[in-house]
Amino acid sequence: MTANNDGSVHDNPTGWVADHIRAYVETGGKRGHVYQGRRSLLLTTRGRRSGLLRRTALFYGEDGGRYLLVASNGGAAEHPAWYLNLSADPDVTVQVGADEFAARARTATPEEKPPLWRVMAEMFPLYDTYQRKSERDIPLVILERAAP
Repeated sequence: MTANNDGSVHDNPTGWVADHIRAYVETGGKRGHVYQGRRSLLLTTRGRRSGLLRRTALFYGEDGGRYLLVASNGGAAEHPAWYLNLSADPDVTVQVGADEFAARARTATPEEKPPLWRVMAEMFPLYDTYQRKSERDIPLVILERAAP
């Protein structure tokens, strides 16, 4: 993923998320990596319509060196914008604590999803609640580091 011509990244504008991202970035992940008792990362995607770099903070899990995300959107009927963006362009940037790296995102296959979902639901039980209340199949995303 290359930066915009001016190098700017546009943070999620939701107040508490923007505050979380700001603390994470300003402290190199010392503040913000653990948020509300759970580990979080910063995900930067390219906007599918705007082409702008978009950054948000998300809870994550791990599986064999891969990072896991749930595109829950709180159980809403629509996928979150970050998921739509990475579906259009799977090359993303990830920051976990102080470690920032390029990664490739993909949606878990139906065969992969059940054990990975359990990892995420154990970490954040509301994911099961969100799935029960949503008519859509909530995607589980796998992030794998890009080759150097």
